[in-house]
Amino acid sequence: MQLQFKEIIRKVPNFPKAPIEFLDISPVLASPDYLQVLLSQMGALVDWASIDAVIGIESRGFILGSALAAKHQKGFIPCRKAGKLPPPVVSESYQLEYGEATLEMQAGKGRVLIVDDVLATGGTLQATINIAEKCGYHPVDLLVMINISQLNSFTFRGNPVKALLKY
Repeated sequence: MQLQFKEIIRKVPNFPKAPIEFLDISPVLASPDYLQVLLSQMGALVDWASIDAVIGIESRGFILGSALAAKHQKGFIPCRKAGKLPPPVVSESYQLEYGEATLEMQAGKGRVLIVDDVLATGGTLQATINIAEKCGYHPVDLLVMINISQLNSFTFRGNPVKALLKY
């Protein structure tokens, strides 16, 4: 099925604050057809034999990551905003385009795929890689739905981040 994701992704100016242009993927998630194609196309970018579990980054990375984990029979590990997981947790603070944030995860082990919706500057992905390693996980791949490539030159182990769409 040939679907045009960019046609239904909403651009919301000045959200969460100026001059950010937020890419709202809610219309993609709300459509059964688009969602199934999205998961199939994103999933095709990954070597699932090398993955034990999927780390999803709060909050839209939860949606994509947990759906991909279920589809490919892998475990799911949430990477959450501070104060949302029961202890013990490991924390990592980092800079956003519009402020500062802290992520937390619980310790574990295994080879993980890190999933998020949008790669903008790379701060959230880098913080998630850092915290995953501190928690005992071995990140083997990164996957995003959208890479806003004009905002970053982010690479993982010398390779571009896997992305379904580039802006």
